[in-house]
Amino acid sequence: MSTATMSEKSDIIVDHEANAVIRKYMLWALGAGLVPVPWLDMAAIAGVQLKMLSELAAKYSQSFSDSKAKVAIGTLVGSVVPGQMASGFVGGLVKMIPFVGMVAVPAFAGASTYALGKVFEQHFASGGTFLNFDAAAVRQHFAELYEKGKTAVSGIAAEAASPAKK
Repeated sequence: MSTATMSEKSDIIVDHEANAVIRKYMLWALGAGLVPVPWLDMAAIAGVQLKMLSELAAKYSQSFSDSKAKVAIGTLVGSVVPGQMASGFVGGLVKMIPFVGMVAVPAFAGASTYALGKVFEQHFASGGTFLNFDAAAVRQHFAELYEKGKTAVSGIAAEAASPAKK
């Protein structure tokens, strides 16, 4: 087996593992979005996303920078936050609306975690690091991935709602 073929297989394995990491943390983010205390849920979601970036960095043999990761999360996730959730007091009120808050926040958490994970998976796979990550340059791509993340969250919800197959 040639070195190139072995390297390609190694890349495929890492990418597969990265996808598993992203899915795992999407599920954790969905759960964090269910925290019934306004603003505490957002802190929990950010913590989940930070942990995901740490694990993805390790998968791609990149050093993790807590401060750079926090800036990336704030910049990217902040760019897609719906207006109601972005404005402090009103954002907390969304959580208090029966059913709406219990659906909107977890859906946002799962979709934004998916998009964040995918952006960093691509960045790390192309040899990028936290030091050369430019959040402003990938905002549009993040927004596109956020939309795909909403579809992924719907798929997870459908899986959870379907009866177990025997």
